[in-house]
This record gives sequence, C-alpha cells and structure tokens, in this order.
Amino acid sequence: MPATDPPSPWWSPARHADRRPRLILRNRMLAALRAWFAARDFVEVEAACLQVSPGNEAHLSAFATEAVGASGARTALYLHTSPEFACKKLLAAGEARPFSVARVFRNRERGPLHHPEFTMLEWYRAREPYGALMRDCADLLALAAETAGVRHLAHRGREADPFAEPERLTLAEAFSRHAGIDLLATVTPDGSTDRDGLAAAVAGAGLRVADDDTWADLFSRVLVARIEPGLGIGRPTILCEYPVSEAALARPSPADPRVAERFELYACGVELANAFGELTDPDEQRARFTAEMAVKQRVYGETYPIDEDFLDALGQMPEASGIALGFDRLVMLACGAPRIDDVLWTPVAGTAP
Repeated sequence: MPATDPPSPWWSPARHADRRPRLILRNRMLAALRAWFAARDFVEVEAACLQVSPGNEAHLSAFATEAVGASGARTALYLHTSPEFACKKLLAAGEARPFSVARVFRNRERGPLHHPEFTMLEWYRAREPYGALMRDCADLLALAAETAGVRHLAHRGREADPFAEPERLTLAEAFSRHAGIDLLATVTPDGSTDRDGLAAAVAGAGLRVADDDTWADLFSRVLVARIEPGLGIGRPTILCEYPVSEAALARPSPADPRVAERFELYACGVELANAFGELTDPDEQRARFTAEMAVKQRVYGETYPIDEDFLDALGQMPEASGIALGFDRLVMLACGAPRIDDVLWTPVAGTAP
C-alpha cells in the first residue's frame, strides 16, 4: 500500500481555517451560557485546579503532581477531575447558586468523546430538588441549538431535537426495555447487590459474563452495550434513578431506597451531563469513598486520599442539587463535529487518540 502522509498539526493554517468556524461557535455558546446563568442569579466561581484529592470515584484517573515549599518540603497534589468538591465547599460557605466553567483533567482518557483536558460546566441549586436540573438541561439544549442556528443536534448520523421535551427513563425501565433484565430484582432495600442474580440475567441476554465480574462490571457492560447507544435518539433522554451503588455522591430516593437521586442527560447516544440530589451525610460519604477506593486498589493498584476538609464542609452544606455537563461535547453536537478535538482551540499533544 502507498504510504500516507501524517495529518497536519492542528495549528497549520489550512487545518485551522477549517476548524475555526466551530471554535468561534464554541465562544458564542460559552457567552450565551454565561448570560443564561447570570440572568437566573447564579454566581460564576473559579475552582482551584490543584487539590489534595482529585475525587474518589473508582474509575476516574487523575494527574498527580507535588508542591515544593520554600523549605523544600513536598506535598502531593492532583489536578482536579471536577470542580465538585470546591463548589460544595462554597455551598457550605453560603453560596446558593454557584456555577463554574472549569478546565478539568482526567488521565487514561483519549478518544472521539474523551480528552485528557476538557471543559466542564457545573452548577448547583441550594435547597432545590434535582428535578429543577432536568428543566435546566432542557433549556440549555435549546439555547445551544439557537446559538448554533440549528434545528437538530447531530453526531455520527444520529440526531436529537433539542427543542423537544426530554424523555425520562429510569434505569429499571431501560434495562427492561433494551436488555430484558429486571435490574431492581438484583438490588436489596438496603442497597446491597446480588451479583449472581445479575450475572444470570446478563448471560440470558446474550452478553459475556466472566468469573471475576462484579455486579458493577455487569451493570456497566449492559449499560454500554445495550442501553447507551439507544438513548437520546430523536429527542434527548434523561436516564434517572440509578442504583445506590452506582451513585457515590447522591442521596437515596425517598420513594425507593434501592435507587438514588442521580440522572444523566443523553443526546444522539452521547452522555452530556451527570446530576445528583447531593448526599450531605459526611459519615455515609466517607463509607462510600472508602468502598470506591477499595475497588480502585483492586482494579488499578492505587488509591487517592480523601479530602477531609470536604467532608467537614459536607456536614455544613445545605440540601442541594448539582450537575456537571461536558461543554465540549455539547459544542460537538451543536455543530455536528465527529471528534472532541475538532472543537478544542488547542488540543493536548503527545497522547494518542
């Protein structure tokens, strides 16, 4: 086969000229979003990127560094994977509606929908139910489309109407509809899970089951293989009521203790946002972080420290709801770009897509 020339770098004039319309749209969308939040009495806050803990979710990988003091003493620090801990500390301080447009960093992530450094739009509503965030999501999708001058969001041949009322689908409904699995039959009222019961159901649905698969592994396999590709097609989907074990930072639902107040927003088969009715019990949060780090040690051979200052703040934080939205992905769908790199002004070099 004839040799092919490597693609030109993103900064080459010809390639930049091709990318520039999407980048200018990115700027317009960011300005429109900031105006939307300001009109609703949200306050923009800036979270420090360097934190003592990058978060304690098992499958999030961080970039580690260290601070060197004047005496030469070294302190381990991490680039944050989300501004969540900082924003919740501001809720404890008295901010009622903070929002953040944050540069965040996640290791082990590079692909069409993932980039090691990306922009996260995160906002919180103190003393408001997490259903209010569902309304916010619908409004922001419409705003993104209006700013881009499009009638549909699009990604790799799939479309969603951003002006349509989002479908609301529980995890139990999604597992039943797309995989024929009774998910909640494998979850007990105290939130414990039945691994063998789910394994039998997953095998019956024609998916692979390994001897060392945990309940969480099986849950994720069904979600990725059978459910996510069909979400947000035609109109956006709000996937809600996650099992408690899959919602480490969310409070249990008052209607059913087996599930938590967590939802994710999808459009065109792409996950855009992740929302919680926030857990405010520091003892329960510590227990969940400890369990997550045990999984991380088993899978990746490492753990991250727990931010004790965050747990102290959590005990003083008011009831609240919060959400994180991948801004770069929203821009992608608004302009129909196939890859996240297409909507970043300066993609990170030195890591393979």
